[in-house]
Amino acid sequence: MGSQEGARSSARPAAVTGGNRQRAAVTVGVEEEFLLVDPVSRQLSTRADKVVAQAARELGDRVTTELTRYQIEVRTDPHTSLADLGDQLRATRDTVTRAAARFNLRIISSGTPILGQHTFLPLSPGPRYALSAATFRALDHEQSACACHVHVGVSDLPTALQVSNHLRPWLPALIALTANSPYWAAQDTGYASWRTMTWCRWPVAGPPPYFESPTHFEDLLDSLTTSETLLDRGGLYWDIRPSHHVPTLEIRIADATPTVHDTLLLAGTVQGMATRALEAVRASQPALRPQPELLRAAYWRAARDGLTGKSLNLRTNRLEPAAAQLDRLWVTALPALDTSDEPGLALLRTARARLRTDGNGADRQRTAYRRRHRLTDVVDHLIESVTATDAPHHTSGLSRSAARPRRP
Repeated sequence: MGSQEGARSSARPAAVTGGNRQRAAVTVGVEEEFLLVDPVSRQLSTRADKVVAQAARELGDRVTTELTRYQIEVRTDPHTSLADLGDQLRATRDTVTRAAARFNLRIISSGTPILGQHTFLPLSPGPRYALSAATFRALDHEQSACACHVHVGVSDLPTALQVSNHLRPWLPALIALTANSPYWAAQDTGYASWRTMTWCRWPVAGPPPYFESPTHFEDLLDSLTTSETLLDRGGLYWDIRPSHHVPTLEIRIADATPTVHDTLLLAGTVQGMATRALEAVRASQPALRPQPELLRAAYWRAARDGLTGKSLNLRTNRLEPAAAQLDRLWVTALPALDTSDEPGLALLRTARARLRTDGNGADRQRTAYRRRHRLTDVVDHLIESVTATDAPHHTSGLSRSAARPRRP
């Protein structure tokens, strides 16, 4: 949802050398949201403020509380190298995991809680959260969903809005890629990303409009603010939004991602998409402009089926295999990445291979459940996934015995 100050990741464009020519690299920064759980009961814990204070000794203001006392938010610095981003993601997750262990707690990265939750959530203290609860009422009472936000560096608002227009038709594919919230209130919802469905209930959420101009954007925000639909610009919850205080465009579509490899695959895909979109903007190429009703239909289909069913192709308005749509996205996006970042590209290849064999986060949650038909096994799987790695890049300071939950 964003901290009280709003999203604070910065991802400024930086000049890098690619081949024999100088070009602008799209920088990328990530915000991850985690849920705090008790490793014995596997229920949510309300001690996020304690864990954040402990983790802040190492991370400073890169770790913060969220709307509820179940949630923790962390952010990275901006990077051009996906390998460097991966190292920081691992180090940050390790730090928060160790901080939670100090209180005999664990963190999980899931779009929604697995087990039941209170009807009225324990909100974090602070005037902005209090105002949010007074304004949005029961929407806040059910808001314990977690996301992964990716910031890409864009130098000015007019360019950011045009890039948003170009990225907008690909949002359903990103839902399918990152779906990681099949369970809600201890029930299988039948959806791969139930968080997507619950998030779209907010008054200014879901797919962003197609922006005709910066004036169109500013006039719309002014109307939403003066009508008291928004608390402020930090409460703009479209799945793509320009930052109001740093030169970035924030892609907010993804469920919280279970592993670092999942986060890197999302970040690399978005980085490549943004690079292609910037090239299209500079070449004055028009963006695909699907009808809002069909875009929302594509959202629903992707949230329901994830990667296992069919997706709505917004060019043809026909159904196609979800995997085919994702492959088409990667054919567009991944060749735009910096070829000199070979370690980062290797990480993406590993993540794509795992996606093909194990599925997305929702598929893996359901696989964990099917072993013994216990939702506690899903929580255990998510605990172990937070710091799991398929490559020896960063060694956690927390022993495996400490990271593993105690079984009753």
